Amino acid sequence: MSRRSAAVREQESELFEGLPAATPEKARPVRQGRHNTQGNKVDAKDRHFHEWYRFVLSFPPHLVRTYIEKFSMGDDVTILDPFCGCGTTLVEGKLADLKTVGLEANPFAQFASKIKTDWGIKAEELIDDSQQIAERTLSQLRYQDLNDTGFVSDLPENIKLQTLSEEEQKLLLAESISPLPLHKSLVLLENINKSENKRLKGHQLLAFSKAVVFGISNLHFGPEVGLGSIKMDVPVVSTWMQEINTMARDLVEVYRNKYPASKVLLADARNVSQYIPPQSVDMVITSPPYPNEKDYTRTTRLESVLLGFIHDKMELRSLKSTLIRSNTRNVYKNDDDDRWVANHREIQRIAQAIERRRIELNKDSGFEKLYGRVTKLYFGGMARHLSSLSNVLKPGAKLAYVVGDQASYLRVMIKTGELLSKISEVLGYKVLGLDLFRTRFASATKEQMREEVLLLEWPNRKVRQNGK
Repeated sequence: MSRRSAAVREQESELFEGLPAATPEKARPVRQGRHNTQGNKVDAKDRHFHEWYRFVLSFPPHLVRTYIEKFSMGDDVTILDPFCGCGTTLVEGKLADLKTVGLEANPFAQFASKIKTDWGIKAEELIDDSQQIAERTLSQLRYQDLNDTGFVSDLPENIKLQTLSEEEQKLLLAESISPLPLHKSLVLLENINKSENKRLKGHQLLAFSKAVVFGISNLHFGPEVGLGSIKMDVPVVSTWMQEINTMARDLVEVYRNKYPASKVLLADARNVSQYIPPQSVDMVITSPPYPNEKDYTRTTRLESVLLGFIHDKMELRSLKSTLIRSNTRNVYKNDDDDRWVANHREIQRIAQAIERRRIELNKDSGFEKLYGRVTKLYFGGMARHLSSLSNVLKPGAKLAYVVGDQASYLRVMIKTGELLSKISEVLGYKVLGLDLFRTRFASATKEQMREEVLLLEWPNRKVRQNGK
């Protein structure tokens, strides 16, 4: 064990001062559901585990708890999130003593969900190992005549800053991260990867991702990813250690408690039955992509590149091919999910209305010409998903899908929840209702757009196949 500096000892003291003693009780019981008027806000008391990494505009933990309680089925229940993102449903399901399974096609998001539901490491061990990594990193930077205070100073002569490959840089928004913070981040990343304690590596890498994206980079989310203020220099190691400390505090709360297992698979949600055993799922709570121009891979692009999940445009294209076609940037020539809704009159009408509006407005970019097609591909992909999902549901399984109305395609209204309810009925599901989650004002259309929770039940009726 390395000798700690006074600064390191002080940080460790601050970390564990006031930490709650480990108790045999669960970390947090499921509380009563909240009113929809609270919308997408996350309460401070709900930040445990969720804040290890969270998408901007992820649906809030209290919404998941509401439907876990509403669908209450007793013990020995398995909950599935087939679009699990960064694991909100999985974390809440685990805290509620449910077995949880998640599917996610984005490899970074799948990694984040897997780590956020892994509570089997000791907080002290995580802190100790991470402090050693921090000391090695700071020592390396000092050797290069660099400090990590965050105050910009002249770079030493002849220093060659570490950077990304040309192919990797092409994947990123220009100036996503400034050269000096990137160099220091890559030095830290190198030391994390060299650490001998591989059991802790995933947690340390997730903390690194959170620190880089939300503290070290120049990125801003509002809700689309863009550039905020440009940071020429910023503390890297201490920013990372703050995230490590957050993890450690949460792990202390669940120390010695036993929770059901969580499984998170890298998988295409349109092919659920290829990954999940037949009739094994009691409950589904999820939020699939909405049909709009949000490229969900851009949200995690920087961390995906830094951690090596994607290296070039070919790998990015391969990732996008496993996603629901919710935007024109992941539509490909051979896509044929639209066959599933070829006979759905309303979806065909909406696609035709979008195309007519495009022609009227003389919009002729390549992406604009795809608006009608991506609408059909989206709902066809969701039909394909729901058909495959039915094979893994137990009779009487309950489902909650958080979805939102959209008018991104030339202001033609797409009532996502209503359309998915009709598709579900054709596939054999029983529609229990549409709960209003929240409304949001769309500046383009000057309308209040509904976000709803589509409630379904699987009564074990025969499913239509192949979109017929």
